[in-house]
Amino acid sequence: MLSYVSKRLGQSLLTIFLTVSTVFVLIRMAPGDPAYALAGPLASTGDLEKIRISMGLNEPLLTQYGIFLRDLGAGNIGKSYSFQAPALDVVLSRLPNTIFLAVLAILLAIVVAIPLGVWMAKRADTKRELGVNVLTITGQSMPDFWIGIMLLTLFAVVFPIFPSSGFTSWSGVVLPVATVAILQIALVSRMVRREVGTNMAAPYLTVARARGTGEQKLTWAYAMRNSSIPILTALGTRFAGMLNGVVVVEVVFNWPGLGSLVVRALETRDYPLIQATVLVTAVLAVGVQLLIDLCYPLLDPRVRLGKVSVA
Repeated sequence: MLSYVSKRLGQSLLTIFLTVSTVFVLIRMAPGDPAYALAGPLASTGDLEKIRISMGLNEPLLTQYGIFLRDLGAGNIGKSYSFQAPALDVVLSRLPNTIFLAVLAILLAIVVAIPLGVWMAKRADTKRELGVNVLTITGQSMPDFWIGIMLLTLFAVVFPIFPSSGFTSWSGVVLPVATVAILQIALVSRMVRREVGTNMAAPYLTVARARGTGEQKLTWAYAMRNSSIPILTALGTRFAGMLNGVVVVEVVFNWPGLGSLVVRALETRDYPLIQATVLVTAVLAVGVQLLIDLCYPLLDPRVRLGKVSVA
C-alpha cells in the first residue's frame, strides 16, 4: 500500500512538473507581448523595453526557465502583471468558485445520470429507451456554450426566472450548474447504461435470478456494484476536467472562477497568472485521480493496489 502510494505520488509530481514546464515554454512561444498588453498601444519603444526588463522577459528563455524553477522551489509563482498581486493568491481566491460549480454539477450528474442509466439498461432496445437514448446523444453532442446561451435566453430573457450572470444569490447558481451538468449527465448515463446492461446479461446474474434473487438486488447489489469502477473513473475524470476550469460556461455567465480568469490572463499575456492557474489545476486533477485509484479496492475486493486479482 505505502509503496504504491509513494510510486503514484512520484508519478503525480512528475506529471505536474512536466505540465507546468510545457506551459512555460508554449506561452512564451505564442504570439503577443506582455509588455505591450500591459502598457497599451501608446507606449514608446523605450517604455516597452523597460517593462520587459522589469518582468525579466529580456533574458534568454533558458535563463527565464531557471529563474522560474528557482522561484517555484521557493513557493513563488511570480506576480500577476494585470492584478499586481502574487499570481498564486489571485488563483486561490477564484478557486472556491470553480470548485463550488464543479461539485454541484457532478452531484447533479450523479443523482440524475446513475438512475437514468440503470433505467435505460433495464429497458434496453425498447421504444422508451430509444427515445431517452436520443436525448442523451443530443445532450452529448451540444457544446457547452450553446447550451448556456439557450438556457440564458430561455430562463433569463424570455422567462426572467433566474439572473443572467454573476453569483449574487443562490438563484444565480442554477443556470451555470445546469449548463455544466447536462453534458455530464448525457455522458455518464450512457456509460452506466452500457456497463449495467453488460452485467445484467452476464451468466452470474442469470444464475442469481434463477435462485430467486429479487430484481432490485440484482440491479443495485450485483450489476451496479460490478459496474462501479468504470463509472467512478468516468465521474472522476469529468470532475477533474471541470476543476481545470469550465472556461466557456464561466465566461457566458460571468462566473468568477478559474475559467474566466484564464481568459483574462491569455488576453493580457499574464505569464505568472497562467502558470499559477495551470499549477493549481494540475495539482487538483492528479489529486482527484490518485483518490480514485485508492478507492478501487473499497468498491471491488478483487482489486489490489498495484495489481488485480481475480477470485
